[in-house]
Amino acid sequence: LRRATYFFIFLNLSLALFEEPAVYPLPFLVTSLVEVSCLLVFFGRLTHFAKVTLCNVFWKDTKNICIMAAILLSLMDLAIYGILRVYNVKSIRWSRIVRPVFLINFAESRQIRRAFRSIRNTLPEITYVFLLFMFSLLMFSLMALKLFGERNLQTAEGLPYFKNYLEIVFDLYVLVTTANSPDVMMPAFDFSSWYALFFIAFVIVNTYIFMSLFLAVVYNNYKKHLKVMFGGVNCD
Repeated sequence: LRRATYFFIFLNLSLALFEEPAVYPLPFLVTSLVEVSCLLVFFGRLTHFAKVTLCNVFWKDTKNICIMAAILLSLMDLAIYGILRVYNVKSIRWSRIVRPVFLINFAESRQIRRAFRSIRNTLPEITYVFLLFMFSLLMFSLMALKLFGERNLQTAEGLPYFKNYLEIVFDLYVLVTTANSPDVMMPAFDFSSWYALFFIAFVIVNTYIFMSLFLAVVYNNYKKHLKVMFGGVNCD
């Protein structure tokens, strides 16, 4: 039963590859029949839990309630989507975002729930580092607006260069990953090679310092909560 449950969970999650918009599109009837089959298996597994569990214990378990709610929402969304499709009304399958609920909440997924619980407990403790990073990004974006916004520079496509603050924030956010380097700085570099120092300083502070600090905080806090959860010694 455990292997069968995992198989149908994997099959249900894999439907995203074949439903519109899809990588390998299949007819709606095929994907809907597969999804209904998966939901019936999940409902049967939940019914099996209910038969071997006391009624008051079963309904007090939030995992069972989450699974039941996900099944109902998926069936409702599938029915509404099918009816709208008959009348050629374009819509989306909004219930696909609840499919990971089946992966997390079945009794067989205890290790996955522990990992998610550790991630959830880690999030509040990394918020301060994330806020510092965002503050640095916003300040560098403001400096870029003041440095380049009034010089009437243009990109290679002939668009205004660093004129809009929100666009600057996005471009510098991408620069943290170095995906747009060195293209993002070339208009300023062509105007004056000294402006390269601004982008070098940005990469050093945000990519090499903040990203390393962020990774260290995430790793240490996740390891701490994982040790506590498995009965280890608290790192504090």
